[in-house]
Amino acid sequence: MIQIRGPVGAPLDKRCHVPSVVKINVLTVPAEQREVLEKRFASRAHAVEDSDGFEWFELLRPVEGTEQYLVYTRWRDEEAFQAWMEGPMKSAHQGGAEGERPKPAASGSTLWSFDVVQSTGPKGA
Repeated sequence: MIQIRGPVGAPLDKRCHVPSVVKINVLTVPAEQREVLEKRFASRAHAVEDSDGFEWFELLRPVEGTEQYLVYTRWRDEEAFQAWMEGPMKSAHQGGAEGERPKPAASGSTLWSFDVVQSTGPKGA
């Protein structure tokens, strides 16, 4: 469902799509843990794709000068992100059948939040 906002009664071309929200989890990952982190994400590939309101995911590996990976996700709205956090994401991080969790690959994590105020893509797309 596309959400549209604007003055009530205004023509659709005078309204705008409610912007997505972007969440970027900044993970500090020591060099010796990079492969572990990437394998863990690969083993959970597609775990978020069926979540209501999910729009996009990217795991960004640093090229030089930092140990920080960026986990980029885009959501229809804040409510969709929070529902994922409290449901699928929470259960995915709880551990195995006996509640055992592997040692984290990241030594630190910070969550950045953004509203998408402008977006563009290739012409014709």
